[in-house]
Amino acid sequence: MTIAEQPPASLADLAYVALQDRLIMLDIPPMAPIDDLAVAESLGMGRTPVREALKRLEVDRLVISYPRRGTFATGVDITDLAYISEIRVHLEPLAARRAAETSSEPSRSKLATLADAIEELDVRSMARHDLMHWDLRVHRAIYRAAGNPHLEDTLVRYHNLATRIFCLFLDRITHFDSHIKEHVGLLRSISTGGADEADQLARTHVTNFETAIRALI
Repeated sequence: MTIAEQPPASLADLAYVALQDRLIMLDIPPMAPIDDLAVAESLGMGRTPVREALKRLEVDRLVISYPRRGTFATGVDITDLAYISEIRVHLEPLAARRAAETSSEPSRSKLATLADAIEELDVRSMARHDLMHWDLRVHRAIYRAAGNPHLEDTLVRYHNLATRIFCLFLDRITHFDSHIKEHVGLLRSISTGGADEADQLARTHVTNFETAIRALI
């Protein structure tokens, strides 16, 4: 499973999606150097689209470039958790509410189908990285259903940063299955138009995430 909901439109998009996935999941470790030539060769493309992708990822705060030193994955600073959560606790409920109130019937059906799929997962037997991809898939589906591209872009960026923090503690988190299962109620409330419930469930989901991470610090 990949993070992208839609197929990349260009080589630069392809490079962006591939690198974004590796950076978010910490397959490229924090502060690790990124060799654009090696990335280009691994993806079977030239360096130009990779460099274009890296510029976009720098805006996303997933990479950082230094003159004469090169490009590196950004560090994961646990002190950023409070700042990220402060934003998400307001915007995640807004996206959930908008999706419940304004999304089309096909969008709601898609969210309901996603809830069904999660209910059928054998969460306890799945690899943590696979479960994190489900988490990313759910949140992106909700952001898209909210129908506000600016809200979607903002939430994707901050959820990416939150996910990097999550992955840093992934092997130490207990009851990870409950985090994934929280998505079911959220998706169903949106798919049935329950705006107030969706708002509250999204808020609780964000605060539960922060609480779980802080318990490990």
